[in-house]
Amino acid sequence: MAFAARTWRMNASTAASYPVVGIADAEPIPFPGLTDSHSATHSLQAVMREHRYASWRTALSSVFGIYLVTDTRDGRHYVGQAAGAGGIRQRWTAYATNGHGGNVELQGLDPSSFRFSLLRVFDPSTPRTDNDVAESHFKNALDSCRHGLNRN
Repeated sequence: MAFAARTWRMNASTAASYPVVGIADAEPIPFPGLTDSHSATHSLQAVMREHRYASWRTALSSVFGIYLVTDTRDGRHYVGQAAGAGGIRQRWTAYATNGHGGNVELQGLDPSSFRFSLLRVFDPSTPRTDNDVAESHFKNALDSCRHGLNRN
């Protein structure tokens, strides 16, 4: 015996007669901590735009640091640094906005395969030279200039 599929729909004029009782906010997503904050590009976009990730944005704004972008298709790495106003949040917002953050080697790639991770965080009062040394260390350790996505 076959059953006919049922569908339900409402016309706009009918829907307009129903009162809006309330609009629920999405539940906040707790920030996992600086050492556990990894994000794929699609979720990075949500973190930078949606209200439920407000605690993430606050935390990422409060620190500078060294971050890693991994192209999950081939495993190549890009090591970057965020040491300006707005900290990690400002830098990662650029990636969420355009997919490449202005990095030439990332511009021709599909950002949907990127994964973002923090390698090291710094207090904003840390001297810029300490950030530079840490960035160079991770570029060397991951060999991201020769076998990755860093040009320098």
